[in-house]
Amino acid sequence: MQKNGASERPIRPAALDHFDELLRLNAQWEHVTSFLDHDSLAHLHANAAYHRVAERDSRVVAFLLALAPGADYGSPNYRWFEARSDGFLYVDRVIVDREHQRAGLGDALYDDLIAFARQQGVTRLVCEVDIEPHNAASDAFHERRGFFEVGTQQLEGGKRVSLRELRI
Repeated sequence: MQKNGASERPIRPAALDHFDELLRLNAQWEHVTSFLDHDSLAHLHANAAYHRVAERDSRVVAFLLALAPGADYGSPNYRWFEARSDGFLYVDRVIVDREHQRAGLGDALYDDLIAFARQQGVTRLVCEVDIEPHNAASDAFHERRGFFEVGTQQLEGGKRVSLRELRI
């Protein structure tokens, strides 16, 4: 139990019956991540090395989806990492419900991902953070978690990203 009396926040594998909630959560943050529909979420889910949800009061309020090298995924950011190395987990998205921001859910999911990665013998987590337009919240979160920049990439539509890594 948390000290504030809120219910526990179990983390468990994402399942097909979570998809409606995952799509609702993703829609809150499409401006800083990317659009997902049911088919694209199903494809990511099928290719994910790690896809887990965090719950509060029996409701999905956050999720993290990560891919290993060799996944069937065309993201230019994922491909950037895959072309340069192996032995990583690529965090495609970590989404926390607006109503539950700053409640420790992102940290809890990352801590769980790190434990999973270590069990799998993976020593690096990688991700991208938008720098144009700037996603200040993601930038601060990943910097606080110890991610460091290993490159940048200009994407279609004028978006520029910072490609980051965390050694675990």
